[in-house]
Amino acid sequence: MFVGALELDVLLGDVHSLKQKRSVVRPVLAELRRKFEVAVAEAGHLDLHRRALLGVSCVAAESRHVTEVLERCERLVAARPELELLSARQRMLGPEDE
Repeated sequence: MFVGALELDVLLGDVHSLKQKRSVVRPVLAELRRKFEVAVAEAGHLDLHRRALLGVSCVAAESRHVTEVLERCERLVAARPELELLSARQRMLGPEDE
């Protein structure tokens, strides 16, 4: 079993409140869940209205599949015009990790 985690630090466009931030971030999270069957959440920068840290995780039998899914998630977020992807970081845990 392999578990992959992806952190996406994004800058939001024309957002002036936390309520507006939610209205931008929620559809992105829902699309990631629906398209890729991953677990996803807003995991950081909760008090900033123009930044968000999105966390994505995936579990599969093969590390290659986990990597492919997380890369597709990253590309989807990077392609969203209302977001600017500032950084992305992947981590992988496998059977040899304790």
